[in-house]
Amino acid sequence: RCSCRASGGGLVQAGGSLRLSCAASGFTSNDHAIAWFRQAPGKEYEGVSCIGIGDDTSHYAASVKGRFTISTDSAKNTVYLQMNNLKPDDTAVYYCVAGDFCTWYRYGMKYWGKGTQVTVSS
Repeated sequence: RCSCRASGGGLVQAGGSLRLSCAASGFTSNDHAIAWFRQAPGKEYEGVSCIGIGDDTSHYAASVKGRFTISTDSAKNTVYLQMNNLKPDDTAVYYCVAGDFCTWYRYGMKYWGKGTQVTVSS
């Protein structure tokens, strides 16, 4: 069974940095994508970043481009989201999710892990 487990959230001041980690397991090949979605209180889910595990192609939402970087370890088992210059608007629960390919459509991602809270204070 495929699963994703996110960690690394916390409280940080505006302008600070955090690195989230996603431990992915159960995948029998690299033919899948891992993405980070987030949900702020009272708001819809938002796709933040996604990486194709097979070709390392990465994608970013306009709201985080230039500030967030997605990457994988050499074994392709862990996906990181380096978040720099954090803003209060980045406050949300961040979810590590997996699917057949990158999409910002949340129902296109088959596997969802528990989220990790990121809180950015002003």
